[in-house]
Amino acid sequence: MLNDIRSGRIAAPEFLAGLIDTLTQRGRAVLGMKPDREAGEDRDLALLGEALLSRRGEASGVAIAQSLLAAFEQAAEPERLKFLASLADRFGPDRRAIELAIAAYQRKEGGDGSKLEALHAAAEPRRQELIRRLNLAPGGTASLVRMREVLLSLLREHPELQPVDDDFVHLFSSWFNRGFLVLRPIDWTTSANILEKIIRYEAVHAIQDWDDLRNRLEPPDRRCYAFFHPQLVDEPLIFVEVALTREIPGAIGPLLDKSRQAIAAREATTAVFYSISNTQKGLAGVSFGNFLIKQVVQDLARELPNLKTFVTLSPVPGFAGWVRRELKTEASAAIDEDTSGAIAALDSGGDVAQAKDAITALAAYYFLKAKLPSGKPVDPVARFHLGNGARLERLNFLGDGSAKGMKQSYGLMVNYLYALEHIEANHEAFAEHGTVVASDKVKKALRAKLSSRDLVPSPPTNSQRKISS
Repeated sequence: MLNDIRSGRIAAPEFLAGLIDTLTQRGRAVLGMKPDREAGEDRDLALLGEALLSRRGEASGVAIAQSLLAAFEQAAEPERLKFLASLADRFGPDRRAIELAIAAYQRKEGGDGSKLEALHAAAEPRRQELIRRLNLAPGGTASLVRMREVLLSLLREHPELQPVDDDFVHLFSSWFNRGFLVLRPIDWTTSANILEKIIRYEAVHAIQDWDDLRNRLEPPDRRCYAFFHPQLVDEPLIFVEVALTREIPGAIGPLLDKSRQAIAAREATTAVFYSISNTQKGLAGVSFGNFLIKQVVQDLARELPNLKTFVTLSPVPGFAGWVRRELKTEASAAIDEDTSGAIAALDSGGDVAQAKDAITALAAYYFLKAKLPSGKPVDPVARFHLGNGARLERLNFLGDGSAKGMKQSYGLMVNYLYALEHIEANHEAFAEHGTVVASDKVKKALRAKLSSRDLVPSPPTNSQRKISS
C-alpha cells in the first residue's frame, strides 16, 4: 500500500481514512462490539463513557468513541438527557483525588511544581478528558458540536447541566481558536454544496432563491467570506456578506435590489458589512466573529486600496421589544407622553413617518443609556461590534422596511464604523469601562431626548480622551 501512495495511485488522505477505519474495526473486533449500523442499539452511554476513559489502546478507544457518538445520535431525548446528566455528576471532578492532592500539596513546604500540577489535574472534571477522547473518532468534532446543540436546547429547563456546557465552551474555545480557522472567499464559482449552506444558514436577510444568492455573490461590487475549520470540511462556521459602495448606505433595500446597477470594485470607497451569520448552534458562545471582521477588513484594504471607509449596516433585533417593555414601566426615563402617544399610534396602524422623531430619540437612548446589569448595552449586535472596536456612527430610520424589520426594530438599522486607527482604543474603552463610542450625530439625538439636568457632563477618562470623536 505504501508503494501505491508513493506512486500516486492512492491519495494520502484516502490512505489515512482507510487506516483509521481499519483500526476502528479491529478495535470493535477486540472488544466484541457490534458494527456501526447497530452501534446505537441497547447501549448504556454512561457505561460506554467509563469504558472509553479506562482504555489505553488507541484502536479500542476510537472504536468506543465512535460507538458512543453513534448511540447518542440515535438516542431519543430522554436517553440523551440521561447521558448529559451523567456528564454533570458521574463524570465531574474526582473529589477523593482532589482531597489527596490538596493534602499532598499542603504537606510540602514552599512551592512545588509537581504537587501543584497534580492538584490541577485532579481538579479537572473527568468529562473534559472524555470529550477529548470522543473527539478522536472519525467525524468526532462535528458530532460533539451537534451534541452541544442538544445540550443547549435542554439547558433552560435543566440548569444543572451548566457545568457540562462550561466545559464544552472551554474545549471548543481551544479547538476553534483563530490559529485553526481558515478564511475563504465565497463566490458564484464556489461548490454548490457550500452555496446551498449559505442559503440555508443566512440569518439576517433571508436569501429567497438562487437568483437572490447570485445577486449577492457574482457582481464585481460584492464579496462574501467564511471561516472554515479543518475538521468540518465544507461546513462554514460563520460568514459575512459585503457590498462595495460609493457612500455609507442607510437602508438595506437598495443593496439587495436585483435591478440595481453594479459598479466596478475600483470605484468603491466604502465596504459595507451587511450580514453576518453564525452557522453552528453548537458553537454559540465560542467567539470568532471578531476575528472574521478584522481579517476581512485587512484583506479588503490590501486588495482594494481605494477603500477608505469600513462600516456595517446592522439590524437592531431587540429594539422594539425594549420599547414595549419601557412602555409598561412606570416612570420610565426613556418614555414621555409624546413618545408614548407616537408609538401607540404606530402600533395601531398609523403612519410610521409620524413616529420618526420618537423612534430616533428612543434609539439614541437605547444605545447610549440602556444597560445590562454588567454595564454593557442591552443590544447584542451593539455589544458585538462595539466590543470589536467599532464606533456607533449613524441611526437609520426605516433602514429595513420589511415585515421582519418592522417587527423587531420599527424598521431601524444602524451603521457601525470600523476606523482602523481607532479600533484598539475603542475596544479598550468598551472592554474596560463599558464606554459606547458614538458619533456626534448620535450623541446629538440623545441630547434632544434628555433634559438639561441629565446632560451635566462627567469628567472624561483617559481612554475617552484618546478616542473622543
